[in-house]
Amino acid sequence: MSTTFESYPEWHNAITVRCGITLTKDYCQTRIAALKDPSEPSTKAFIDTYGTQYRDTVVSWFEQAALKQG
Repeated sequence: MSTTFESYPEWHNAITVRCGITLTKDYCQTRIAALKDPSEPSTKAFIDTYGTQYRDTVVSWFEQAALKQG
């Protein structure tokens, strides 16, 4: 069973509270670049599991988090 998030606040809570990851601008930019790179094995696996539309949603959430960091 795959776990997906329905909203930015739900995703943000999972990343920052449950996983303990600090969403710095650099971290977000690194994840955005990786998720946009179709040759990246982890990106291929992500798309195979969740689909391109959900990948795009997650990218937008990382972009939103990066903007909040200034």
